[in-house]
Amino acid sequence: MKPDLAPRRVMFLTGGSRGIGAGVVTAAAGAGFDVAFTYRERREAADAVIAATAAAAPEARCRAYQLDVRDSAAVDQVGEQVLDDFDTVHVAVANAAVTRAGLAISTSDDDWRDVLDTNLNGAFYVARQFLPAFLANGFGRFIFMSSIAAQGMSGDVAYSASKAGMLGLSAALAKEYGRKGITSNALLLSLFETEMTLKELSTQNRDFYAKHCPAGRAGQVSEAAAAVLFLASDGASFVNGQALGVTGGLDWLH
Repeated sequence: MKPDLAPRRVMFLTGGSRGIGAGVVTAAAGAGFDVAFTYRERREAADAVIAATAAAAPEARCRAYQLDVRDSAAVDQVGEQVLDDFDTVHVAVANAAVTRAGLAISTSDDDWRDVLDTNLNGAFYVARQFLPAFLANGFGRFIFMSSIAAQGMSGDVAYSASKAGMLGLSAALAKEYGRKGITSNALLLSLFETEMTLKELSTQNRDFYAKHCPAGRAGQVSEAAAAVLFLASDGASFVNGQALGVTGGLDWLH
């Protein structure tokens, strides 16, 4: 008779239909997680991520949920559905993000609210929703996908403010719940090769990264996913309240 296998841990991730989020979903499933992820509009892209995950890790459960993280009631509703579907959640990754490039003087109220509501408020709503499950388990990992823009990036004031706010949110959670087996950390990401950067990044900015980044290149999605999996692991149980740079050595922006 075969021994019972240990139950798989469950990861919840926002913004998993493309880019780094999609890479984390697939990597996490391959590393032994069941994964619930959200998407805002791109159902076909979410289905493609599920198919890729099934091919790479057929033993993993992977489900997608439509969610606008700006809506706290919707976050609560989807969170409860995820807890029903997966029984619990052990890792919550706040990855959903938007940007509305613009200097401070030209940033509208609507653009400011859209970025802060998505990137920062949405991250808080997710953390608040899954805290009871983490406390019940005596284990939890919050991972916030921040950016070196948190140090201030000219021409993207709302994005910079939202990513800086995530650092304070993460640090506060680490201090409030560190004694409960819960860690909270942020990743400070620089430029990564994703659909968004390939489509939207100017040649001037790409040349800047190539010239000034000590690694001499942009990051790969697999490298960001590896950092997430480290923070989600038992090996990172003493890493708490930190902002981990995954930058190739480029820790400043123009």
